[in-house]
Amino acid sequence: MYRKYASMPDCPPRVTTHDGVTFRRMPDGADAVYIVGEYHFDDIRPDDTVLDIGANVGAFCIRAARRSRHVLAVEPVLADALRENIRLNDAGVTVVNGALGDGSTMRVTWGRETLSVATHTLGDLAAMAGGCDFLKCDCEGAEWSIRPGDLEGVRRIEMELHMPPIGGPMNRALLDYIGAHYDFAIDRTPGYDVKGVMGVLHAVRKSSR
Repeated sequence: MYRKYASMPDCPPRVTTHDGVTFRRMPDGADAVYIVGEYHFDDIRPDDTVLDIGANVGAFCIRAARRSRHVLAVEPVLADALRENIRLNDAGVTVVNGALGDGSTMRVTWGRETLSVATHTLGDLAAMAGGCDFLKCDCEGAEWSIRPGDLEGVRRIEMELHMPPIGGPMNRALLDYIGAHYDFAIDRTPGYDVKGVMGVLHAVRKSSR
């Protein structure tokens, strides 16, 4: 799926994927993701504002930037590597250090790192981006903090859904809103087997068809 670049004295090891995206090679304990896997994004439009919440090292947002001129990536732990990878690929992506939440500060653990990070509501993140047409969300249970009204104007959703022990209880109001306003499917077999993963939501707003 990827090959390793030769190491140079002043250049960290890198990997490149089958579709030509280059990444800094991260240690195994970082839980870095280099391929998009289960998310669908072929219908991203050039004028879409894309919001990638839980961007990791950039697997989704860098590829999204090949299709859209407006991409904002939110990452609480691996933001430095994310920025480096954006530079390596000359991708037009804006990075926000932080996480999805209610606006408070929280401790986030990913891989072997634990950091105190600022959280932002989906509405606040969309305001930073200048809107949100396409939402990709992979944030380990924080998706249940989304207020249904903050999805107004979002045409497409690609979102990993979690259940305990990852994250809090499911937000029934959010599910009801998605059911009423979107045509959707939930892929129950994500690309990897992780305890607490319900599946991946693929949703298209009904009014946009």
